[in-house]
Amino acid sequence: MHEHLVFLGISLVILGYGLFSKLLGKYNISGPMVFTGVGMILSPLVLGGEPIRVNAEAVQIVAEITLIVVLFSDAAALNLNQLKAHWRLPTRLLFIALPITIILATLTAMWFFPQENTLYVLLLALILAPTDAALGKIVVSDTRIPVTVRNTINVESGLNDGIVFPVLLTVLTMISSGADTAQSGWMGYIAQQIVIGAIAGAFVGWSGAHLMVKALKKGWMEYQYSNLAPIALAIFSFYFAEHFQGNGYIAAFFAGLFLGNTSELLREHVENFAESEGEFLIMISFLIFGLVFIPATITYWDGKALLFAILSLTVLRMLPVVLSFGFFKVDLATRLFYGWFGPRGIASILYILVAVGQLGDIKGHEEIFAVASLSILLSIILHGLSAQPLAVWYAKSHQTNKA
Repeated sequence: MHEHLVFLGISLVILGYGLFSKLLGKYNISGPMVFTGVGMILSPLVLGGEPIRVNAEAVQIVAEITLIVVLFSDAAALNLNQLKAHWRLPTRLLFIALPITIILATLTAMWFFPQENTLYVLLLALILAPTDAALGKIVVSDTRIPVTVRNTINVESGLNDGIVFPVLLTVLTMISSGADTAQSGWMGYIAQQIVIGAIAGAFVGWSGAHLMVKALKKGWMEYQYSNLAPIALAIFSFYFAEHFQGNGYIAAFFAGLFLGNTSELLREHVENFAESEGEFLIMISFLIFGLVFIPATITYWDGKALLFAILSLTVLRMLPVVLSFGFFKVDLATRLFYGWFGPRGIASILYILVAVGQLGDIKGHEEIFAVASLSILLSIILHGLSAQPLAVWYAKSHQTNKA
């Protein structure tokens, strides 16, 4: 694969999709669908040539920066005051449905892939656990859908990647160290990574927010830098935490959380960045997914992988969501709506790339990563195509239903 052809393809797809994005949206063709598809076209699957290594340096750098931005932006967008007022539904999705989903997925994967190491099976469940509201963007932007439903989906999507990541980090550390007991010291290492990362991120986010607010009030900062400065702070928080032996991704999440809840104005600037430059990084990640990861795993797709992928997007997600609301006055249609719109997208892709970066390669466990990539691809297509029709259907029957 000639690298200049890849860069030409990237520039053309960004230009082309930018010109016709609104038109394509009318036909339920989303950005992730387009960029993943173009990545596959530019890959050896269509054009031939040497495949790009999954753990290539350029791929890992893009994944690292994108994950920092995604974690930071998601956390900054969370208004804790609003969350306090409407915490019940998101809490049930995050602390009841999410753990049940991970447990069910792990047990099901152990049955599907008995030859696999238990930690790799758990890794698969964790990769597929976080949701991506962007794959069904119309669902969270259609004002005809009750605001409670839209906010719940948004909050779940914004928080679950930050909740799952420390567990993913723990599993990756256990795999890479060959540990399965506390004797090897991995528990202390993980605790150190999470605690120092959280403290470092909180400090950087809080102090950086106060510094930027002062600069804005004094008129020291040009307006065009007000969107860039918070993201620069996110990257700084990553390296600041890493310097003190903390986890940079945890730091980025806490930096965003503290910055966004210190200043509403800065939260708006982060959201502006996420909708433009941040969206660019995310779309590039989808393109990398199609360009690099699908060609690396497609030969391992089979009927068993397809069945697990379908279960992951349906029963293994929807059943825990339905059960999590218990005796809440939430009708079955709404529970199923929440359950279906738990797409697997950017967080899952970035988790895969982080896993490959830490483990070095996918050799010996190609089947696990193949199932993950197939699940994500199906989600990109199915949730992209179904978002608008299901949003219209749901809105018609629930316009006055505020639960």
